[in-house]
This record gives sequence, structure tokens and C-alpha cells, in this order.
Amino acid sequence: MSDSPRHGDLVGPVTVGPVAHGGHCVARLDGRVIFVRHALPGEVVHVRLTDVSKPRLWRGDAVEVLVASPERVTPRCPIAGPGLCGGCDWQHATLPTQRELKRSVVAEQLSRLAGMEWSGAVEAVDGPVPEGYGWRTRMRYLADRGRVGMRAHRSHDLVELPDSGCAISASLAPLPPDDFIGEIAVAGSGSDVSVIAEGDLVVGPAIRTERAAGRTYEVAADGFWQVHPEAADTLVAAVLDGVAPRAGERGLDLYCGVGLFAGALADRGVTVHGVESWAPAIDLARTNVREAAFTASRVDRYLPRHRGSVDIVVLDPPRTGAGADVVNHIVRLEPRVVAYVACDPAALARDLATFAQSGYEPTSIRAFDLFPQTHHVECVAVVQPRASA
Repeated sequence: MSDSPRHGDLVGPVTVGPVAHGGHCVARLDGRVIFVRHALPGEVVHVRLTDVSKPRLWRGDAVEVLVASPERVTPRCPIAGPGLCGGCDWQHATLPTQRELKRSVVAEQLSRLAGMEWSGAVEAVDGPVPEGYGWRTRMRYLADRGRVGMRAHRSHDLVELPDSGCAISASLAPLPPDDFIGEIAVAGSGSDVSVIAEGDLVVGPAIRTERAAGRTYEVAADGFWQVHPEAADTLVAAVLDGVAPRAGERGLDLYCGVGLFAGALADRGVTVHGVESWAPAIDLARTNVREAAFTASRVDRYLPRHRGSVDIVVLDPPRTGAGADVVNHIVRLEPRVVAYVACDPAALARDLATFAQSGYEPTSIRAFDLFPQTHHVECVAVVQPRASA
């Protein structure tokens, strides 16, 4: 193998090793690590290099499978493949295999970053989409003069959609004017959608109505709401099971969005204060959960100012996690229980390690397959003070 590889070079054959966080598997060639997409552990493949910018770590796509895994299947979507759409990482694997890959990633991240052993499973959440397609109720597309598509992996290049549309979307992609160039966001399912083109609402309501955990929530069409139709109910149930709220307790809902968890806690008799940095979401939260109080603020700025006791903390931070500063402020409030909702297992593991340094340890960690065909996985960790702390 040449010491000066180039983008697009074909290398191999290589034997594919274990899955890694990010939708790829690890292979090795002449002492170099290659992160390989579109492969499965144990397969023998040829790899087309897509990134050789680091001397000891390359990236590539499996473009020829010489020895296939018995768990390999043909992707339903014609653009779910090497060099194409970057959205679906695992369409070439059966759903049980996808969940096992995600389980391995969660366990590895918790072990490596938090020193915690986890033997749980990634739980299936099927609802109306048992085959893992047609579930995503919020989408973002690129459009370029009549062409509509998705971004290629690690790229801004447009990969045009097939006539059947995106296989995991709950709605069809809109058809923008022939001269339109930019991003299009779609919220909703079927024909009941809102469409936002480069920030301008062009179809449907600006405020959408969602129902979860026995409540109705108003959500901005361009705001945050879980994208799987069963996600909100699933996560609320996991949080409530974990924190076992008692009437009269005091709770904090951090990164609260439009008040999903605040509403669930309020229905159990908890006095709740929600905190969210995006002011429009707080305006909606005040309408959605009139029993609770809400503050528009960054969480890391709010917590040092918080006064009073707290029994329950629920936090659903962005993909980067809460961070040590927020975790340490939560610990200083001495809640009896914390429920941490995480969309990134690495961020969760880092924050759980910080909790552990202050005497809080997980009593349960559950993982849910709310993003079939992709590498993403949602976790709910319940954290309490160690008995000896």
C-alpha cells in the first residue's frame, strides 16, 4: 500500500472489526485504522477511501463485499449506499442487528468514558412503524433549482431523492419552485405538514399540535419535538418510572423545550420549574403547562441563581451533553433523583462520570431505538446518591 493514499483510492480486502460510535465499523490495514461505513462486523470488503487527512486514521465506504454477514439485507432506499445519502447508516442490516450494534456502542461508551459496565438492551419502539421505515415526522432537505435531496455523508453535496422519497420520512418531500436554492424543513406526517423554506413558512401552520402522555402540546413547526411518533410517550414513561414522583415534591425540567416532562411531572402533583434558552419555546411551554413556572435562560446561567430545595431533576440536553458545570450545579442542589435523557451515548457517559465523582450513580440506564436505520439511539439514565455518599 502506498504511503501517500488519495481520496478515492480502493484498498483491501480488509476484515471488518467491531462497530464504533458514529455509524461505522473499525477495520485495520497495515497498522492504520479505517472507519468503514456500509459494512458489518466480520465482513471482508474492499474500501473506497473518503478521508485520508489523518496519517493513522482513514475513513472509507465498503464498495464491494467479498464475504457478507448473514445479517446483511438489501437497503430499501436506492440512495442508502456508498457515496450517497448520509442519513441512514444501517439500512443494510436487519433491525435486530441494528439494535445489537447500538447496544454495543452504548456499552462501549459507558465503559470507556465512565468506567461503567452496562448489560442492557436497546429496546424496540415500533408503534405504527414496525419495519423501521416511515417514522420520521421532522425532516430537512436540500433543494437546488428543482432538485430535492439529502446531504451526502460529511458533505454539503446534494444527493437527489428517488421518486419514492425518503424511506424513513413520514411524509413526501415538497416540490419547491424551479429557481429555489436552499434548505427546506418539513414537520408533520402524510399530507398534514408544515413546510419552511429558508426560514419562511410556505405551507401549513406555524404552530403544530402534538399529543403525548395524555396532554396536548403546541410546538413551533421549526422548533424541537421528538421525531419518532412514539418517542414522547416512550421517554415520558421511562422518566416517570425512574423518578417515581410524589405529590408535593419540587422538580426542575432543564432544557425543557415546550414542557413535555414538566407536564408529566405536574400531572403527578410535582411543583415544576422549567428552564430553556429558546424564548419562543418557553412562551409555548407556559401555554402548554399552566401549572408550572418557566424561565427563558441558558441552563448553565440559571442553575447558579436557583434558590430552594429540589427533589427531582429531569434534563434533556442537546447532543453535546450537559457538561461538567451543569452537572456539578445539579449535584449541589442535592436532588433525591435525576433523570437524564440523552441522544448521544458519549455525552451521556461523560456526564455520568462527572455525576459519579460527586457521589451520584445510575440506578438504571435504558436505551431505545427511536431512530431506526440510523446509528442514533436515545437513552434514559436515572441517577441517585450512592448510599454511602
